[in-house]
Amino acid sequence: MKILFVGDVVGSPGRRIVSDRLLGLVDRHQIDFTIVNVENAAGGFGITPEVMAELDGLPIDCFTSGNHIWDKKEGLPLLEGGRVLRPANYPAGNPGVGLHVSETAAGIPVAVVNLEGQVFMKALDSPFRTADRVLAELQGRKDEVKVIVVDFHAEATSEKQALGFYLDGRVSAVLGTHTHVRTADERLLPKGTAFLCDVGMTGPYESIIGMNVEKVLHRFLMHTPSSFEVAKKDVRLAAVVLDVDETSGRARRIERLLIADAA
Repeated sequence: MKILFVGDVVGSPGRRIVSDRLLGLVDRHQIDFTIVNVENAAGGFGITPEVMAELDGLPIDCFTSGNHIWDKKEGLPLLEGGRVLRPANYPAGNPGVGLHVSETAAGIPVAVVNLEGQVFMKALDSPFRTADRVLAELQGRKDEVKVIVVDFHAEATSEKQALGFYLDGRVSAVLGTHTHVRTADERLLPKGTAFLCDVGMTGPYESIIGMNVEKVLHRFLMHTPSSFEVAKKDVRLAAVVLDVDETSGRARRIERLLIADAA
């Protein structure tokens, strides 16, 4: 089976290219299941009902997120439906869940797990131990789930690689998000898990990780606050296509995509 994973969607430029290009990608690559990270979809920070309404009619099976999912209070109720995930290693009592399971049109169950890193980030529960707990929960289900994709929203490449090897052979893929900088280290790990440190950003590339260059430079040069705003030019869609054996859950292939805006 084929799985499409779209990296961090940033602001209206990111949403627009997803709306324009997703259907074509799904058809061209014969995609069975689509995952999109939307933690930056509303002006670069969080989500809102209006923003999600733009994406809701597209063939997207699950939305993942990260540390910025909490930035828009009006978006938090969207976490209660289970289709929009937040990292599973946030404390109990927060809205939402970090695991989504649904079936493809052919009836193949697919699990998506959302985790957040600890290194250079918040002091959350261990993503490693949380992954163990979530995978144990999956094993306890009546329907056997072989295909499992992990969105690891983390800063440090070492932590991402460590989780990849820790889960090798237990999940189909560990795909990094968060840095907005696309890496070129895609590979199949020894026990059959596809891995990539960071899928990259879906949004404006004439920017500093999606934001207006002058606004970000002001912070670095002046060390005083300035509001960020999403940049507009050179919009691209960053994604990964996975080919997974649905009977074993092992990945057969991982391919990076970087699609330029038709405009």
